[in-house]
Amino acid sequence: MNVLRSRATAVILVLCLILAWLIFDQTSYANPLRDAFSRAVSPLQFVLQTLASPVTRVVSLVGHLKELPSENEVLRRQNAELRNQIILLQEAQIENETLRRQLDFKSAVPNFRLLSAEVIGHDPNNLSQYLILDRGGVDGVQRGMAVITAEGLVGRISEVSADSAKVMLVTDPSSSVSALIQRSRATGSVQGYPNGELRMRYIPQGDTVAPGDIVLTSGLGGNLPRRLVIGQVASVQRTDVEMFQEAKLIPTVSLHDLETVMVLLSFTSSEPGSESDGK
Repeated sequence: MNVLRSRATAVILVLCLILAWLIFDQTSYANPLRDAFSRAVSPLQFVLQTLASPVTRVVSLVGHLKELPSENEVLRRQNAELRNQIILLQEAQIENETLRRQLDFKSAVPNFRLLSAEVIGHDPNNLSQYLILDRGGVDGVQRGMAVITAEGLVGRISEVSADSAKVMLVTDPSSSVSALIQRSRATGSVQGYPNGELRMRYIPQGDTVAPGDIVLTSGLGGNLPRRLVIGQVASVQRTDVEMFQEAKLIPTVSLHDLETVMVLLSFTSSEPGSESDGK
């Protein structure tokens, strides 16, 4: 009976407290019961928050770690896309610079009719020096035509099909070009040698030639225009018993790094009163 009476008393007390709480909420801005309750449970709330904070951080960290693989994959894709865009922009810049140099060169030689071409292949034979172009007979390309860049002479067309052409480089052992030394006007023949060497032969002993001299096409024979740059003298070989001296040249064009060239379809002499030199 005492237990039941104690429980009933406790229930009545709780109901009275609740009723008093509601009355204070409705009749006054201040609720002493709420304030007393807040003061009583504040230390407990602080303890619970302190204990729960590391757990919350661990749960948050675990959730973040689960998301990391997918986030990393997204970042990798974005980095790959940005890298590809940068590469494409760099390629476009290089192509634009190449086209600008070609246009500047064409403007500087209005007597040349030039056809731009892409290099689509190299001959793998070390004994010969060839390039393959994406231009052919349908574009007006013919055997014997000069192939050049803004830096100088590349070679001459040796074979032609409908949509491609083969270029024999000036460094090919079968190549021979009439040339002159710019400074002294000494003449000779520039020939290719195995392993890509380039030499100017048959220079008269009495003519002056020295390292650093620029070598140009002489235009003799009419197959090539005058004053195309071939190379620069690297060294000179001469002996008293020989009729001629010989010079080793460095080509002005980096022949094995070419991507675009120009085919000289036709030209006219720049000399006053001269007629067409042909092709």
